[in-house]
Amino acid sequence: MNAASDAPVRIGLAGLGTVGSGLVAILERNADWIRRRLGRGLVVRKVLVRDLAKPRAVTLPAGVALTADPADLVADPDIDIVVELMGGIDAAFALIHKALCAGKHVVTANKALLAERGPELFALAAAKGLGLYYEASCAGAIPIVETLKESLAGNRIKSIIGILNGTANYILSSMSDKGLPFADALRKAQELGYAEADPTLDIEGLDAAHKLILLIRLAYGRNLPLSRLFVEGITRVTPEDIRFAGEFGYTIKLIGQVHEADGKLVAGVCPMLVHQDFLLASVKGAYNAVRVEGDAAGSILLHGRGAGDLPTGSAVLADIMALSRAGMTPNNTGFVAEPLPDADVLDLDDAVCPHYIHFTVKDQPGVMAAISKSMGVHGVSIRQAVQKGEPEDGYVPIVFLTHEATERAIRGVLEDAVDMPFIKPGTVHFRVL
Repeated sequence: MNAASDAPVRIGLAGLGTVGSGLVAILERNADWIRRRLGRGLVVRKVLVRDLAKPRAVTLPAGVALTADPADLVADPDIDIVVELMGGIDAAFALIHKALCAGKHVVTANKALLAERGPELFALAAAKGLGLYYEASCAGAIPIVETLKESLAGNRIKSIIGILNGTANYILSSMSDKGLPFADALRKAQELGYAEADPTLDIEGLDAAHKLILLIRLAYGRNLPLSRLFVEGITRVTPEDIRFAGEFGYTIKLIGQVHEADGKLVAGVCPMLVHQDFLLASVKGAYNAVRVEGDAAGSILLHGRGAGDLPTGSAVLADIMALSRAGMTPNNTGFVAEPLPDADVLDLDDAVCPHYIHFTVKDQPGVMAAISKSMGVHGVSIRQAVQKGEPEDGYVPIVFLTHEATERAIRGVLEDAVDMPFIKPGTVHFRVL
């Protein structure tokens, strides 16, 4: 860092896409305010891009150099902080690794990289005494990283429950409010810029999974490999199930959650029925929300924009400012010891929650009794069971809400259903929050 306490902090920016452009715009617009907060300015010195000739969405200040060579950022002694906003895994890892080895603090918004290779980079940053900050990686403008690292540091975190992907939440909100089929809601999200041309990471729950891995590390001080996290997307959610859930007093959301049970972590990402009295049920559109429960603080809900140029740029800027303060001691994971230990995870079969099961069955006597008998055999207690609508082609939907049951028990019921000739293939199963 520049030794003079009032000298500008010099930034090397890797990536000038949506978030990078937003960061540059905020730095320009709020330069005086930032100087008042820090007692020094923040200036972008160099910007790493893939294509030097490509038109830019933002005008760079005079004197800012464009480069296509990552070495121009990491080897430049006049750059104090490297900001990685390129995305991807391998090239971003190489850039951050080299920047840390060169003695530079790093700010990133790269959730996929930190979820998959974070332990290596955090260990290196700790060995070098450098900051590796990532507020923008978890929930856009929502300051959940700082909340867990600092504000709730004295709490043992009992649970985290979050809507961590704005694209999925927009799609489900559109299906709920407008009755759109999944494909139409996705197409609308793409038209508005909420979903990528290839939306796989969002609709299959992988983006939310990356974020949850980071939150688990912050909240519990343990590394959970992404491969051990249960992940299920929203592609099987239909307007019919959204309507049935609403009649029971629930809405369907893509939820990332973690809590402890018998000293082990129970964690996963999947569509869940959320009761309409629960604040998370009212989160609409492309917004994110995170509910954290601490043993001392109780429950806290943070809500805000989970993506976009200025919201995410705001979170990146917060990290840059934190690393620029005089006398700053880096606090990357919220825990002193590095590397963090691996998490002990409860077997998914032993996880317990209520469940929603939607069977499509022949309209004939004895069906309800047969399904109820299967549930009894597997120890699943029925909370509600309702036949919905009139017969269509000789079949009717029957919806069950259960009391708490293990995944193992529910799987037994679903396996029995496959062998029941009066149940149409395609039984729908969601967990209930």
